[in-house]
Amino acid sequence: MRYIEGIARKRKIAYPEYIDDYITDDNQVRVIDAFVDTLDLVQLSFKNATPSHTGRLGFNPKDLLKLYIYGYMNRITSSRRLESEATRNVELMWLIRKLRPDFKTIADFRKDNKDAIQKVFKQFVALCKQWDLFGMEVVAVDRSKFRASNSKRNNFNQKNLARKIKYLEEKIQEYMTQLDENDICEESIRKLDAQEIKDRIKELKARKVNCMRVISRN
Repeated sequence: MRYIEGIARKRKIAYPEYIDDYITDDNQVRVIDAFVDTLDLVQLSFKNATPSHTGRLGFNPKDLLKLYIYGYMNRITSSRRLESEATRNVELMWLIRKLRPDFKTIADFRKDNKDAIQKVFKQFVALCKQWDLFGMEVVAVDRSKFRASNSKRNNFNQKNLARKIKYLEEKIQEYMTQLDENDICEESIRKLDAQEIKDRIKELKARKVNCMRVISRN
């Protein structure tokens, strides 16, 4: 008997020609992308919102902001995890165009722009609630065809609105605190380099051979 087998890892396979083909028209990352592109980061007081004409090139704050909003929507709660997801998550590859900021760049962006990021989070979450996008009941986002709704829960009086805003602020602050705490906890984590990984694999294979020898003797 045999098991279902996957393809050989070094076999060539045909992928879509464009990374955009991986992202459906109703994917939430299209909303994040369109939303951030409309923002004036200078007016929102983001650091380095205007590119410098001298010195080393830096990341566009809009790309790092998109990364953070995606992280917030998907509960990714550390800079190292955001770094990792940017290298393996197709949605993020599309969203920030295969950029690979390291965890320190990601963490520094948050530290330098904490208040501005929180303001944007509140705007984005409020907008998603208004459009009823948390269930992602939306089509053709890039063509601005959003589902309209006028249910009771979308009608706000002053007291109701204040309560919702307070709830949003608490959740956003909770998320930002988690990021800070997790970054501190992960400061001592050392990432294995390619050679160390090869050595560990070699060691595991050697252990397997030894185990097989012991079994065969018995």
